[in-house]
Amino acid sequence: MLRALAVDDERPTLEELVYLLNADPRVGTAEGASDATEALRRINRALESGPDGPDAIDVVFLDIQMPGLDGLDLARLLTGFARPPLVVFVTAHEDFAVQAFDLKAVDYVLKPVRRERLAEAVRRAAERRGTAAVPAPRIPVHEPDPDHVTVELGGVTRFVPVDEITHVEAQGDYARLHTDRGSHLVRIPLSTLEERWRARGFVRIHRRHLVALRHIGELRLDAGSVSVLVGTEELQVSRRHARELRDLLMRRP
Repeated sequence: MLRALAVDDERPTLEELVYLLNADPRVGTAEGASDATEALRRINRALESGPDGPDAIDVVFLDIQMPGLDGLDLARLLTGFARPPLVVFVTAHEDFAVQAFDLKAVDYVLKPVRRERLAEAVRRAAERRGTAAVPAPRIPVHEPDPDHVTVELGGVTRFVPVDEITHVEAQGDYARLHTDRGSHLVRIPLSTLEERWRARGFVRIHRRHLVALRHIGELRLDAGSVSVLVGTEELQVSRRHARELRDLLMRRP
């Protein structure tokens, strides 16, 4: 079973996180640390104890914005260890997802933490540690709404109409949905959205971008390079996608 350490400088948040972790049947023990320095001391003790020792830690659930040493700093330090624990970031800010996955984070959970979302992060950590045979909590599964995407930010759940999405940008295991009113980060791979929305007029123009044909205002050719104008943003089109895109735009009603 997983041995977890939760790190957060806000005491109520830390206590809630430790409580939820201890309630998961795949977690054997969960402890808390109120800052990154305390967590680093705890992790050093765990490494000295060894992977099977009484102080071992398998996964760290880590806040990002903390006084002094922040969560990203701590995660960077851990990458230099011979056998570092896994890292799951738990934060109120969606802007650090790319940096988090560059540091090989297992997951990126947005606050306020929902029990079922944390359970998914625990599942990922358990799979990575090879302990996924422990049964997961029963969580109701709902089929995705084909006309909307569910996004969460700051405790508010929003249902973004697919027709309002102008383009999608890949960000690690996440995708950033762009609309005229802003952007939203969701944990859905770009390849999944490409397949799901192909019939709705979305086309891949680059390994990082998926675009709604109806929102393309201009196709630009400049010295052999191709780009499209989506709203006020110019996006590059890769060579392998350029011909297909031109053909689709020519047939667009």
